[in-house]
Amino acid sequence: MSQALNGIRVIDMTHNQAGPACAQILAFLGADVIKLEEPKGGDVARTNMRDKPDSDSLFFLILNANKRSLTLNLKTDEGKDLFRKVIAQSDVLLENFGPGALDRLGLGYSALREINRRLIYATIKGFGTYGPYAGFKSFEPIAQAMGGAMCVTGFPENPPTYVWPAIGDSGTGMHMAIGILAALQQRHATGIGQHVEVSMQDSVVNLIRVSLRDHQRNGRPLPRTGNQLGRAVPGTTYPCAPGGPNDYVYIFAQPQMWKPFVNAIRQPELADDPRFNTPDGRWENREALNAIIAAWTSQRSKHDVMRILGEAGVPSGACQDTGEVLADPHLHAREMIVDVEYPTRGTYKTAGCPIKLSDSPAVVQRPPLLGEHTAELLGQLCGVSAEAVAKLRAAGVV
Repeated sequence: MSQALNGIRVIDMTHNQAGPACAQILAFLGADVIKLEEPKGGDVARTNMRDKPDSDSLFFLILNANKRSLTLNLKTDEGKDLFRKVIAQSDVLLENFGPGALDRLGLGYSALREINRRLIYATIKGFGTYGPYAGFKSFEPIAQAMGGAMCVTGFPENPPTYVWPAIGDSGTGMHMAIGILAALQQRHATGIGQHVEVSMQDSVVNLIRVSLRDHQRNGRPLPRTGNQLGRAVPGTTYPCAPGGPNDYVYIFAQPQMWKPFVNAIRQPELADDPRFNTPDGRWENREALNAIIAAWTSQRSKHDVMRILGEAGVPSGACQDTGEVLADPHLHAREMIVDVEYPTRGTYKTAGCPIKLSDSPAVVQRPPLLGEHTAELLGQLCGVSAEAVAKLRAAGVV
C-alpha cells in the first residue's frame, strides 16, 4: 500500500531523542529514512543505558523503527564525497550536532544547498542558532526549565518539577516534523528547499502557552497547583482501592456534568445541596466535597471508577503506571502498543504511530542494526560495488 510520504528520502544524522523521534514519525508515514551513523559505535543511544549485553539499548530501539542504517566516516575525504552523492539524491537532511559542527566539515547548509537546491536542511538545537543563548548546550530538563514548564509543574510547597514526558525532546521532534512537512509543501510550489530550525526551548514555550496566557490575565507568575485543574470540583486526582501508590483516578466534571456525576456515584441528593449546587459553591466547599468523592472512589478500583463515570458521560481516567500502559487493551486495539522482534534482543514492546491515516496506515518495522544497509544504499545511490564497499570498510570509511 502506498503511504503518504512515499518517495521522500530523509537523511537522519541525529542522535539521542529529539531528532530520532522526528525522523521516526516521518518513517512511520512512509518516508525512506536513512540513519547516517559513524562506523564505530553509531548513535550513542545504541549503547547508552544498555540493558542487555550485546544488544542495542531499548532507548535506541524505541526511537529508530522503520529506518535504514548507513555508516560513513565524514572525517575522511572518501566519506564526504559519498555523503555529497547521497545528499544530491535526498529531500531532507536532519541534524542536531553542536553549533557549527557540520560547517567545520564543509557540510553546512550553504555548502549542501549548492549540491541540491531542493534540499530541506532541518536543524534541531537546544536554543537555536541565533539569540543570546545560541552557543549554550541543552538537554530535556534544561529546555523544560528555560521554557517555563518546571515552574508551573508540581505542588506549591515543592520546588519546580521536571515532567517525565519528553516535551523538550520528543516535543521538539514533533514540531520539527511539522516544519519539514511545511517546507516540503512549499517546495511543491517553488521547487526550492530551505533551512528549517526548531529549538528545544521554543518548543516547550509553545506547549505551555496557556500558562503564559494566565500570567497575563492575572498579572503574576502562574503558581503551581498540583493536580487541580482550574476551579472545577471534581477536578483533581482521587484515591482508589486497594490503595497502592498509583491507585488514583483523575475526574473532571464541567458544570453541566454535575447532575450526571452525582447520579453516577449514587448520591443524587448532592445535586441540590446548597453547598454544592453552584460551581462557586463547589469551589468554596471543595474540601468537604472532595472528601465525599474520595470516600466513594476509595471503595473501587481506578478502572471501575473510570468505567462507571465514563458510561455516565463524565470525563475520568485511571492513573495508569507504565506497566498498565504497556498492557492497555485499548492501546493494543489501536496498535499504539506493538510488539517488535529485534535480532539481538528478541521481542519488545514499543509505541506505534499515533497518527492514524485511513488510506495508508503505518506498519512498525524493526530498527536497523548498525550499518545494516550500507552496501545496499551505497550501491543504490552512489553506484558503489560490493567489492568497493568491502575496501571502504577495511579503510574505515564505512
